[in-house]
Amino acid sequence: MSAFCCSPQVWWTLVAVLQVGAAHPHRGARAGRSAACREDTEYLHSSICCLKCEAGQFVKSHCTEAGQKGSCEKCEDGTFTEHANGLKQCIKCTQCPPDQEMLRACTPTQDTVCQCKPGRYCHPDEACEICKKCRSCKGDEEVVKNCTSTSDTECKKIQPRSTADEALTKMAVGLCVSAGIILVALLIFVIWKKRRGTAESSSVKPKCFPVTPEPSTAGGHGKGLVADKLQLHVKEEKEKLLNSENSSASSSRHSLTDRREDESFPILDPVDGVESLKKCIEFFEEVDVDFHKRFFRQLSLNDNMIKSRDYLPYEDKIHELLNHWVEKEGKDASLNELLRVLLDLNQRRTAERIVQRAVDGGHYRHQAAALEV
Repeated sequence: MSAFCCSPQVWWTLVAVLQVGAAHPHRGARAGRSAACREDTEYLHSSICCLKCEAGQFVKSHCTEAGQKGSCEKCEDGTFTEHANGLKQCIKCTQCPPDQEMLRACTPTQDTVCQCKPGRYCHPDEACEICKKCRSCKGDEEVVKNCTSTSDTECKKIQPRSTADEALTKMAVGLCVSAGIILVALLIFVIWKKRRGTAESSSVKPKCFPVTPEPSTAGGHGKGLVADKLQLHVKEEKEKLLNSENSSASSSRHSLTDRREDESFPILDPVDGVESLKKCIEFFEEVDVDFHKRFFRQLSLNDNMIKSRDYLPYEDKIHELLNHWVEKEGKDASLNELLRVLLDLNQRRTAERIVQRAVDGGHYRHQAAALEV
């Protein structure tokens, strides 16, 4: 009953009834004091038609002359009037019940708008005193329309699949599995064939030389001449092959020496000892993830130590392992040693970027000498 009395709709209904009753009194009661007020803009007070206050306001004091507006005042927080009115006080804003949530807050001209919380609903054409719980579809049903704040879940029976559909599905699955097996087998065969061909081509085969028999004039004398020619031919081929190998090895050594001289790498001096090295550890986050295990193995960290940090993010793992290496090496730990390992792994660009950042950051300075790559 209390909810009914406090409802804003009931308030407005009572106001309309009172105003209509006041504007059109019974013919036998105070007929001489009746006045015809314009319902949309005026209200009757003491036989005088006063102008209504605007929405969001209430009448603080009534008018003293017909057709005039009394004193109006704005509704306080938590109250409202939705239409022009002659009320002596504003209507209290609605408080959303526990099973509802606020959709729009109360303003001086509009009441609070509430809606059912997720999982509950209330039809808009019904009085939403209590939100109903949304329906859950049964095992043999499927959802047609999800539950909303104003409508329940809609379900329908799942149609049984035909035998033909099931057969087609099984056939499709079987074909996919068979195709997958064939592809895997084909891939294995191609890899095996390729490896076998590589192994055969890498094996050294003896070189055969054609021997043209010469006509013998004196029996065994012809056979001896053929054997002598064959030995001489083989000896010449061996000498050519040996000279070619020596020449290739020599040129390779020369080119490697020249390249090492061209690819000398700068040596760095720390500005603040081991502290400079610790400040540069973060630069090694640039090390390629495919090389990080080989990098730490070259620093003499065992696999157990490396794997013990696998649970960490990549950057944290780099920090942990390098800090462990610095503590292990003590005063012998140096940035130049770390750079040398990167160069051994052909990670020259990464090493150059680390050098640049270390020098730009003021942690290291260049030395006259250079690392041999």
